[in-house]
Amino acid sequence: MPTAPATAKEHALADATASEATLRRFLQGLPGVDAVGLEARAAALGTRSIKAAAKAYAIDLAISMIDLTTLEGADTPGKVRALGAKAVNPDPTDRSTPRTAAVCVYPDMVATAKAAVAGTDVKVASVATAFPAGRAALDVKLADVQDAVEAGADEIDMVIDRGAFLAGHYMKVYEEIRAVKEASGSARLKVIFETGELSTYDNIRRASWIGMLAGADFIKTSTGKVGVNATPANTLLMLEAVRDFRAATGIQIGVKPAGGIRTSKDAVKFLVLVNETAGEDWLDNHWFRFGASSLLNDLLMQRQKLATGRYSGPDYVTVD
Repeated sequence: MPTAPATAKEHALADATASEATLRRFLQGLPGVDAVGLEARAAALGTRSIKAAAKAYAIDLAISMIDLTTLEGADTPGKVRALGAKAVNPDPTDRSTPRTAAVCVYPDMVATAKAAVAGTDVKVASVATAFPAGRAALDVKLADVQDAVEAGADEIDMVIDRGAFLAGHYMKVYEEIRAVKEASGSARLKVIFETGELSTYDNIRRASWIGMLAGADFIKTSTGKVGVNATPANTLLMLEAVRDFRAATGIQIGVKPAGGIRTSKDAVKFLVLVNETAGEDWLDNHWFRFGASSLLNDLLMQRQKLATGRYSGPDYVTVD
């Protein structure tokens, strides 16, 4: 398995982060994105059809890649416990159904989520750094991370300072990610760009490289809290970035599209993108995740359809 992410001081691109000037020069030297070509390739890959046996495999793989998520102001311990139970046993009528990769909650719900999935391999992820807007001082963001880690979070999902990025303060974004990575300790770090606010594909590419250079374990499209979230095109662009980063450094980084992926058909399209762009090494929940809540329900219904030849009734799956 490829090595875990190193710091910018350890890998082959260390010179790129030596100063604000070198980082800016590196980012501006990245190839410009052909938007028409990118979208055409994403659309073409989305038309691929797969056989029934491959579809069954893809559905199980997609279930195993879900970060089952609840990030609402109305979250209660009971709701989080129910979500944890669903992550551990998604289909009580079929124990062969894979578990989800993780449950994703706010920091104050981490301990509840940990208790709900105790004794299993389901991880607990927590959003932090003043999610979703990220509008807070760095010490507040780091305290947010520390709270989640001390409560037992296995993974931290942070948001970048989009204002700093769009103002061209790339080193500030880089240094903030580095600080959060350090505060996360052994927890894996997912860096959220909020691609819908970055405006251009070139910006998404640059943000991807900043995150990877800073030591992200995953790069993630979105919070799910804005109008434009994960799309095939922006996910394809990020998959190209992690592929190229590994070619340059030997370091493998995960990708997590989040928000707007609701159907099995959508999930399969994204898995085709992974396989055709980054390769089979990323077809594992250690390297690819779906940030989703309603997606699991559709995957479960499609799974039963393949097994029985008919769709289940409306009471077959729980409503999150």
